[in-house]
Amino acid sequence: MPKNPFTRGYRRALTKRHKIAVAGVATLGAAAVVFSAVPGNAETTTSEAAVSSAPVKYHSEQLKGLQADVSEQLAAKALQSKAAAEAKAAKAHAEAKAKAKAAAAAKKKAAHAAAAKKAAQARKAKEAASRATHRAKLKAATHKSYANNLDGWIKESLDIMKAKGIPGSYNGLHRNIIRESSGNPNAINNWDINAINGIPSKGLLQVIPPTFKTYHVPGTSWNIYDPVANITAAANYAADRYGSMDNVNSAY
Repeated sequence: MPKNPFTRGYRRALTKRHKIAVAGVATLGAAAVVFSAVPGNAETTTSEAAVSSAPVKYHSEQLKGLQADVSEQLAAKALQSKAAAEAKAAKAHAEAKAKAKAAAAAKKKAAHAAAAKKAAQARKAKEAASRATHRAKLKAATHKSYANNLDGWIKESLDIMKAKGIPGSYNGLHRNIIRESSGNPNAINNWDINAINGIPSKGLLQVIPPTFKTYHVPGTSWNIYDPVANITAAANYAADRYGSMDNVNSAY
């Protein structure tokens, strides 16, 4: 067959292009072969792993951070609750201690008040009993029968003095009465210094009015010339100043 120059040239040209195309196709084919050689689900698996792995890691770290924050908040809240509970307990303890102290103080005060009241009542009862005893003794003394003479006056005065706790003896009283008035209940001194001063001595034991008034013994007459009242007041004065009328041996 005759050679066709155009055909021959075309074949050469086509062969050259074909080589290029074949090379490209080969390259593409190799890539396709390689691509197709990978399992069908490999790309999906790889892609899913690639897509899902990063978000999972990101969320885990985020959860860890949130958990740490929550833990810190819970710990802080627990500490606050503990501190509040301790403060409340301390306050309650202090209040209870204060109440107990106040109750103890009130109890002690009440006990002291009760003791003082009891002591005061006992003292009043004792004083009342003492007064009653004195009244009984005085009544018994005043209801005795005494002679209306110096002997009777001295004896009645001695009974009253005994009831009142005034010291003195029969002899002491009698001796001083004889020296001062000779036993005259109406005796009066109008010449000594007391008389000059306007307060003359009067009665059995020559008592001036101010002294009689000051040392008058309850239960006796207020008449300075009354024998028993005069003797008893003078004995009361002598007991206060000299210890007893027995110690008086001169003007007093």
